[in-house]
Amino acid sequence: MAGTASTVRSWLLLEDPGPWGRDALLHARLPERVGLELRRQCAAAGVRPLLIRRTSSNPSDGHGLTCFALRSGPEPPWIERTRLPNVTEALDLDLSALGRGERPGFESVEGPLFLVCTHGRRDVCCAERGRPLAQALAAAFPEPTWESSHVGGDRFAGNVVAFPHGLYLGRVRPHEAARVARAYADGWVPLEHLRGRSCYPMPVQAAELALRTQERLVGLDDVELERTETHAGVSTSTFATPTGRVTVSVAVEESPASFLTCHSPVAEPAPAYRTIAIERRPDLDREAP
Repeated sequence: MAGTASTVRSWLLLEDPGPWGRDALLHARLPERVGLELRRQCAAAGVRPLLIRRTSSNPSDGHGLTCFALRSGPEPPWIERTRLPNVTEALDLDLSALGRGERPGFESVEGPLFLVCTHGRRDVCCAERGRPLAQALAAAFPEPTWESSHVGGDRFAGNVVAFPHGLYLGRVRPHEAARVARAYADGWVPLEHLRGRSCYPMPVQAAELALRTQERLVGLDDVELERTETHAGVSTSTFATPTGRVTVSVAVEESPASFLTCHSPVAEPAPAYRTIAIERRPDLDREAP
């Protein structure tokens, strides 16, 4: 699963009880052309829009629609929340500012916030594995848990995105939900489920996971990206850690062909990342101020 998180830094989450069609924004029961215009504005601003809803056992309170604006890094991440009278009001938000990482000035939320992909019309795996996971997670963390439309990586269902850091966690089973969520809420990274942190390019995600796994760096703030570059199919990233700077090199390759979703008509390769070297860099430590 290493290096499979969508690369996203700014997010807009809008409550909509559904149902959601294959393309959630276009095939939900939104006012005419609102979904199309919202998708256009978000694409221009570099913002990822998602529809969210409560699980059937944990309904929303009905006082307007919950709206979250989020920034998942690489600068310190944050979550803000507001209520909209209706979804059309989302078109009046300053999405360009959100795309630049600017706070809209809503109510600040300390977190955590958990999204579980249950978008069954997009991929049946997300319904079959996501719905039981969402219900189990909502039982343990009722307020922070929401179902969401497609987040990417259907083959890794059940998928959870943990905010504010934007950690993609895959193959989480219902009986693991409370433990995984509690680890994140307490400041730890559940390495066995980590797909990557969304603010980083995919090769950097893979490099971070390789480093964390080898060194058992499980604290959320134990690894910080300082720089990265790619040359001749090799991505090299330098991270600051509690024990000094470390450079991780990964080769960008292709996986063997496989069915990437439950309804894929043909098997296809996907990007894959092979760790070449993990090297401590005392020379860089000496250069640090």
